Amino acid sequence: MASAETRADAHILAASRISKSFGEVPVLFSVDFDIRAGEAHALIGENGAGKSTLVKILSGLERPSSGTVMLNGQPTFLPPNGEAENIGIVVIHQELNLAEHLTVSESIFLGREWTRFGFLRRNDMEVEAQRILDSLHVKIDPAARINTLSVADKQMVEIAKAISREARVLIMDEPTAVLTPAETEYFFEQVARLKAQGVAIVFISHKLDEVMALSDRITVLRDGQHIATVDKADVSADVLAEMMVGRELSNLYPPKHEPDVDADLVLEVEGLEGPGIRDVSFSLRRGEIVGFAGLIGSGRTAVMEAIVGLEQRRSGTVRLKGEPVSFTSIGQAVKSGMVYMTKDRKGRGLLLNVGLQPNLTLLTLYRHMRHGFLVESSEVEAMDRATRRFDIRARDASVKVGQLSGGNQQKLMLGKAMESEPEIIIIDEPTRGIDVGTKQQIYHIIAALAKEGKSIIVVSSEMQEVIGLSHRVVVMREGRKTGTLEGADINEAEIMRYAAGLKGESRHDRASA
Repeated sequence: MASAETRADAHILAASRISKSFGEVPVLFSVDFDIRAGEAHALIGENGAGKSTLVKILSGLERPSSGTVMLNGQPTFLPPNGEAENIGIVVIHQELNLAEHLTVSESIFLGREWTRFGFLRRNDMEVEAQRILDSLHVKIDPAARINTLSVADKQMVEIAKAISREARVLIMDEPTAVLTPAETEYFFEQVARLKAQGVAIVFISHKLDEVMALSDRITVLRDGQHIATVDKADVSADVLAEMMVGRELSNLYPPKHEPDVDADLVLEVEGLEGPGIRDVSFSLRRGEIVGFAGLIGSGRTAVMEAIVGLEQRRSGTVRLKGEPVSFTSIGQAVKSGMVYMTKDRKGRGLLLNVGLQPNLTLLTLYRHMRHGFLVESSEVEAMDRATRRFDIRARDASVKVGQLSGGNQQKLMLGKAMESEPEIIIIDEPTRGIDVGTKQQIYHIIAALAKEGKSIIVVSSEMQEVIGLSHRVVVMREGRKTGTLEGADINEAEIMRYAAGLKGESRHDRASA
């Protein structure tokens, strides 16, 4: 590991005038970037800005088409295929790369196992793993199986793995994307420890508040070009957002068009009980956006999954347009006019290894059948319509969905949801892992759908998102609804009072939202 005495202004790793093309498609244009010992350097930009390509070049996974990579001030060719880890350049990907069936110590030393006379030195590896974990002040048992750990602990194992390789440069892609606020704060503490030890940290993030909290310097890319590298003290989050998209984002959230107070109730939930939820009641009117807020684990997603039939509810009533319903599958909900967009778009929302068109029509194949046969022209027409309506950007419809940016995957999920022509749309974490420019697009799409008369539930961990979009906000805590906020009461402080249990309805209060 780098010494804490390494000069703070020394460039450990740098890219000078780096360009990269894939075939005839250029993705980076003469980009400069450097990372110093003991600093956290944020790399930000919209999806497609070139961040991932630059990181792959800095870690030896890709060769630049032109330009120079320098290590300790000297031009170098980094070893390929992840072998740059052997010289201290370690990447922790957003999808953690751990074997679930191995122990913590086995994972830390995977591929570099300690042996004696052909036998694994398990005890020695566990002792060393414990020493590394202790240096991070992490309470994880080296003998524990990876599949028993939380996401935050798995990330700490990845960091311990990097330390075991004497990482001088640690590159992290969206390191807090799936962490709770408490876990994120703990992660920040680990970053501070690594910086104090002289490790240079590069991190990619779409969360500008965390960029401002964590970084020392920030580099902005846009459309494959270097826009600026700035000290955190010299810039604001708003300015960074405008640098990323090349335009002012004062209208990030669209104006709220209040629904008719006499609009029909399209959804009524009363006394809902199920896995992780107790006695939840609320309602939704035509043309209304109702936000669901609360801390991680508060039961927001569990409520939605119980409503649409993904989880079995134990008791309670769900009414659509006044008629009681009880769904046992998502297909039943779709055919009744209700669609659910999961927050896990890669695991449960989309088929990553197939093209756009099959994903788009997966829920609604019956709409594209004639006499028992699938009509391809009907699917093509649907794909063209969704591409225009939701600005889905891909080389062509045959591109595998896993190759799309997070923003384009999310817009494809919106298109898939709207293919069923629903009246009620439930969107769980609508902009997780999405750049600020695409966030703006999705916010305006949601508002436009509500203006058309669609009724929308937005579940989000981003409080500003809930505040910026919702006509009313339902706040949950420990599986219960604690309150419903309207008008001026929809603000961060008031939401947190209900989310933290400082205010709230009693367990016997079933007053509908």
